[in-house]
Amino acid sequence: MSKTSQPAAPDATVPFGFEDVDRTEKAGLVRGVFDRSARRYDLMNDLMSLGVHRAWKDMVMTRANPQPGEWLLDVAGGTGDLARSFLTKADRAGKRRADPRQAEAVVLDINEQMLRAGVKRGVEASQSGRIQWVTGNAECLPLRDHCVDCVTISTGIRNVTDRAAALADMRRVLKPGGRFLCLEFSRPTSRAWEKLYDAWSFNVMPELGEHVAKDRASYQYLVESIRRFPDQESFAAELRQAGFCQVGYTNLSGGIAALHTGWA
Repeated sequence: MSKTSQPAAPDATVPFGFEDVDRTEKAGLVRGVFDRSARRYDLMNDLMSLGVHRAWKDMVMTRANPQPGEWLLDVAGGTGDLARSFLTKADRAGKRRADPRQAEAVVLDINEQMLRAGVKRGVEASQSGRIQWVTGNAECLPLRDHCVDCVTISTGIRNVTDRAAALADMRRVLKPGGRFLCLEFSRPTSRAWEKLYDAWSFNVMPELGEHVAKDRASYQYLVESIRRFPDQESFAAELRQAGFCQVGYTNLSGGIAALHTGWA
């Protein structure tokens, strides 16, 4: 008689930068990082990427192809850049087709300080009341099955404690045919480019954190967390394991970042 296979027990420790910490502690540690960095988060993104992150996010929205009446869930959505862009592009599409339906968005983040910073930034008058700001965990989304048209997560998946659980739950809330887009730092595609990127990120980014955000430790963590994240092919395999189909990725800026896509 064969034995029934049991799922593997989760590891007791998970990566937090170059350290391994108890898996029950990571969410609190990540929350602390973004509590400290929330006030200067958008400015630091501009400085650390020399503004290139804006072009990356434009690529996310181009591939998302927002449409009138659709619902977006932006996981680890922070200050809401992608949600605002989604609504803007959906409205433009509606205007072209004389379709009056309005898209809406949910910005979900485990860090309340980031959400507060997003609310403080405000939205255009035409978007008033169309963005919900929700404190929540990517691993157990407070949404019903098959309720959103598009899920995005931008430079946030590497901070999740249980990545497989988070990917499965994002797949769960997508409508059939819904699309998933994940922007994340990745592996440079050439050794020479990787050396330049390492020099910038390990030397310049923590210095910027210390002098601009007055918080070197948080930006040291962010640099280290990128190095612990799977490469492009390995993460694509995780998306397939979570149940996404037509999985693919596009390298951005020579592989410094990658846009991963999949369909429900």
